[in-house]
Formats: sequence, structure tokens, C-alpha cells
Amino acid sequence: MDDLRESIIKYRPTVFSVAIGYVKSSHDADDIAQNVFLKLYLCKKSFASEEARKAWLIRVTINESKDLLRSAWRKNTCEIDESIIAKENDSFGLYEYLKNLKPKYRTVIYLYYYEGYSAKEIAAILKTPQATVLTQLKRARELLKEDIIASEQGHPAARRARSKAPFARSEKEEHCYERF
Repeated sequence: MDDLRESIIKYRPTVFSVAIGYVKSSHDADDIAQNVFLKLYLCKKSFASEEARKAWLIRVTINESKDLLRSAWRKNTCEIDESIIAKENDSFGLYEYLKNLKPKYRTVIYLYYYEGYSAKEIAAILKTPQATVLTQLKRARELLKEDIIASEQGHPAARRARSKAPFARSEKEEHCYERF
């Protein structure tokens, strides 16, 4: 039980950050974190090291986040636009830009820069080839660079305007807005 308590104290910020990177909702990220630590409690697996435990927690967090995003409940509800508070330890000052990236890019950037994992370690955690991780890191850096330059030139939505219309509403969303 003390191991669980120590793990929660030590790894909750990481689990929460990874979850919020996917679901963009602090309430959903809290639920995911709770599920992740419940799975840790119920898990009979012994970990070779603390790094192995952390990698397992990150992998379970990603899976839980994806499960929530695929769930029927999530697909049949309207999201309330929630303002996400920037991470307190965002020493790079990129959090606002990171929110605009796709989850696959946010995840590799977070694990590489914020958690200090190597590309090889990230590949093991995400169960993808190392070349894929390196490509995602490269593309994420390029997208961040575009956003930062556009923002400095007074065009904060320049890249988003070229992308696949993230602000356009689907028929389901349009139906949700009609009710209000």
C-alpha cells in the first residue's frame, strides 16, 4: 500500500499531463489518472525498476485516454470548451502551442522534453518503431516552429487554418449547438 501511495505522489503529475494532452479536459484527465492508479493497485506485476513502473504508467495512461476518446459516451456528448491551465513547470513556455498539436505529437514532445526520455525509450513505451518517434518529433518541432513564427507575426491561427479545419463543427456538434 505504501508503494502505491509513493507511486501516486511521484507519478501523478506525469500521468495527469499525458492524459490532459490527449483529452484536453482536466476532469477527464483526473478520471483517467484514477483509473491508471487503480490498475496499478490491482496489477500483480512486479517492476524491474522505477523507470519500468513509470513507462508502464505512461502506456496505461495513453491506452485509457484513447479508450475514453473512442467511447460511445464521449462520441454522443457535446464538449464544453475548457480553458486548460498551463503546467506550472512549463520551463519551455510552449504549453499553449502544444495544445494545438495532434495527440501523437504532443505525447512524443512531452515525453522527450518534459520527462527526459530518449527516442529509443519513447519507442518502447509507445510500442512503435524508433524511426516513427524520430519522425513525429521532427514534425512536431516543425509545427511548433510554424505556430511560434506565425504568432510572433500576429497570425496565431496560420497553421491551423491550413490544417483540416479543426474549428469546423461536425453534424453532431452542429446538432448540439442548435439546442442552445
